[in-house]
Amino acid sequence: MADEAGRRAGTDERMACALACAVLLAGAAAAITHAAPAPQAPRPGAQVEDPAVTAREGGAENNPASDEMTDALILGIDRGLEFLALQQNADGSFGRGLYGRHVGISALCGIAFMADGNVPGRGRYGEQVARTLEFVLANQTDAGLLSAETTHGPMYGHGFAALFLGEVYGMTPGDRRIHDALVRAVDLIVGTQNEEGGWRYNPIIADADISVTITQIMALRSARNAGIKVPVETIDRAVRYVRECQNPDGGFRYMRQPGSSAWPRTAAGVASLYYAGIYDDDSIRAGLDWLIERAMPGRNSQSPTHYFYGQYYAVQAMYLAGGTYWSAWWPAIRDELLARQSSSGSWHDHYASGAYSTAMGLIVLQMPKRYLPIFQK
Repeated sequence: MADEAGRRAGTDERMACALACAVLLAGAAAAITHAAPAPQAPRPGAQVEDPAVTAREGGAENNPASDEMTDALILGIDRGLEFLALQQNADGSFGRGLYGRHVGISALCGIAFMADGNVPGRGRYGEQVARTLEFVLANQTDAGLLSAETTHGPMYGHGFAALFLGEVYGMTPGDRRIHDALVRAVDLIVGTQNEEGGWRYNPIIADADISVTITQIMALRSARNAGIKVPVETIDRAVRYVRECQNPDGGFRYMRQPGSSAWPRTAAGVASLYYAGIYDDDSIRAGLDWLIERAMPGRNSQSPTHYFYGQYYAVQAMYLAGGTYWSAWWPAIRDELLARQSSSGSWHDHYASGAYSTAMGLIVLQMPKRYLPIFQK
């Protein structure tokens, strides 16, 4: 019982720090948020009230929704982090079997721990983050590609790993090894952008798809936030590519070529525009409304294919939108994920490893902690 009380006290202390950071970021807006009634969820097919005002006021990073954190959420996060820590391999990597020693999955696991406020060598899971960092740094090629031996479609993993390095460097600046590795990773992304403005599975200038493109855009945004130079023209070309993947119904297709809209790629498309620095835009609003109408957790049936991938980007899109979008989406996905958590504290995905799905679930559920620089706009 004493250990449990101590663990809970540590959790309370971390949450108090997170809330304090949110208040400092929000300033006077925090007081207004607490005084205002909770917004109502949008009706199916309906646009939120005055979305232009929502865009001007900014996302949820400065405007927390009411009752974002609950006791059940804190407990679920703690159980998930404990499970994830046990999945780390001796070399610092995460993943088993087909997805063993996977740089991308390992990076996502590191980000999940960092979303709790841990950094290399500091915090309850600081050692896990430090070991993940060493694994990622040890698996960069001379060309700058972040990839381990078993990686399939290495640009996916490269994007997540570069994002991890950007977040580590942003939270603990001054480490020359991280700086140099991040610069090489960014240079590779810039140098492999294709003529359409996007990226695909391999680090060559060929075709592109929106699922790989979002990983590179997020990595570039994180690096830029950390002080690494990113060419403006690279971002401009990426924005053009993403816009060309949007369908008239507001959803996004997989590639520029004609195709159907789907909720995971729509979430990725909206998040891409936000991370490229577009905040008030008809394309974003159309995509957000498509997600509200077709993919609201707890209301719409969602294919298990790419479930965690889709929720990872959808919650970021709604968080960056803020306002009624966030206040409607957040409790719905929070409760849905907690209901899906297994007795071991993990989440499972049929298409990847338990480490991957658990990391994704934890990143989603820890959005309100607001520790990661990438979520602070």
